[in-house]
Parts: sequence; C-alpha cells; structure tokens
Amino acid sequence: MTDQVQPLVSLSKKPTEPKIVVNLRYIKRKILIMSGKGGVGKSTVAANLAIGLALHGYRVGLLDCDIHGPTIPTIFGMESMSPEVSEEGIMPIDVFPNLSLMSVGFLLEDKDSPIIWRGPLKMGMIEKLLGDVVWGDLDFLIIDLPPGTGDEPLSLALLIPNIDGSVIVTTPQDVALVSVRKSIEFSKKLNVPIIGIVDNMHGLICPHCGKPIEVFKNGGVEKASKDFNIPILARLPIEPKVAKMEDKGTIVQEMLEHDTDWQKKFENFVIAVEKALMEK
Repeated sequence: MTDQVQPLVSLSKKPTEPKIVVNLRYIKRKILIMSGKGGVGKSTVAANLAIGLALHGYRVGLLDCDIHGPTIPTIFGMESMSPEVSEEGIMPIDVFPNLSLMSVGFLLEDKDSPIIWRGPLKMGMIEKLLGDVVWGDLDFLIIDLPPGTGDEPLSLALLIPNIDGSVIVTTPQDVALVSVRKSIEFSKKLNVPIIGIVDNMHGLICPHCGKPIEVFKNGGVEKASKDFNIPILARLPIEPKVAKMEDKGTIVQEMLEHDTDWQKKFENFVIAVEKALMEK
C-alpha cells in the first residue's frame, strides 16, 4: 500500500499567495466606479476622477474592465496604442508620469471587432487584467466596472482584495434609479463601502440665457440617498464641451484649458473622494 503521508518538507512550506493579491499589494486605495445600467456616464466619471487625483499629485492607475464596451482608450485619444509586455507582465500606458491606463481595448488587434465571449473567457480576461498588469506603487487605482450586477462586476468585486469603496453613478430618470438602488444593495452584500452617489446629467445649462433646464425628472436620487443613508457627492449638469472632448480624445488637454460649471462641480467631487478615503 502506497504511503499517503505528506513529506515534512512540503508541510513546512508557506501557502502561495494568489497572483492578484501579490500584484495589487502596492496599491494603497482601490475604488470601483459602477452603475446598475449603461449609458449614465460611468466611464466619464472614472476618467475624470483619475485625471483629477493625478493633478492633485497622486500616483493613479485607471483600469477599464468593461469587456464589451471599453471606452477609456477613446476618451484619452489612445485607441491606436498597444501596451508593452515584459517579463514582469503587461505595462500600463502612461498619460502623465503619475497617471497610467489599461483597458481590454488596448489588447484587441481590430478595434472594430465585437467581443463575442462566453463567461469563462471574460473571467479569464478579468483575471489577466488584475493579475498581469504591472502598476507598481499607486496611491489610487480607479476601476471602471461593466454596467449591471452580473458575472463580471461580481467577479471583479470578489477578486480584488481590500476594496476601499465604490462610487455609484446614475442619472435622474426613474429607470436609472431602479438600477442604482440594486447597485447599492450589491455593494452592501459584498461588504464594499459606498463612498457616495454621482447624480450625472442633472439638468442642462441653457447656452443662450444661462438658466438651468430640467431634462429629467428630479427627486429620485435624493430619495435613494436618504433611504440608504449615502451622500450625493456631485450633481453634474449635461455639458456638451465634455462630450466633445471625449469624442476627440482631447480630454486631458482641454480640461486643463477650460473652466466650466461642470469642471468646478467635478473638482468638488474629486476633493470629496480624496477626503473620504485619505481619512480612513
């Protein structure tokens, strides 16, 4: 009969840490940007939060985990770029010396080809983005999640160690708020602290008279905030300039040059996130 007793040498070995845990060890703060549905401006909030924190002097990484609709390369005007691969892993693409990006959009040979993958392939890509990208020392890693509360957001939330908080992005319509309430419950059930809500597309400033125009019915975001005792970190108006910057891929340059009401309100949001996390 074969002896099944484990050798003493193997018993004395320390268990190997998961690759993702080792890879993300030197990141101080990890923030999820999420929404219950698509089209609410989640990637816009993630991109501008990363830029804002970098401009405050922090070392920041922005990880676009939206497998089917990666927009971060377009927002930054870097669609044609591809990351370098070294023995250590995949090197993120630098925007500033203290701001770097990674997206599945950088890894596709044909930028126009849809990703038609089943769950296991998507989960494998998510694990690759978390385990193989060499971020180095970061103060903040901003993670742009896919919309919804299904397999991909769930896997990401479970795989990332010690998440510091989530920011939930919504718009004022009732149909969006139904989903955002589910996102709040999603975060709570996974024990992810909720930093707050961003009420995006909150009205439009008339370009002729300068008065605000209510495009959507308001009040639902305030109700969700009170019901769940979660702060509203920002109410951002519809700003055509921001949409144009993203379409042209000039968001970094033009955000430094323009001074709009949207930017002022977004800067207050960056400060609120910074304060909430740095006080922990």
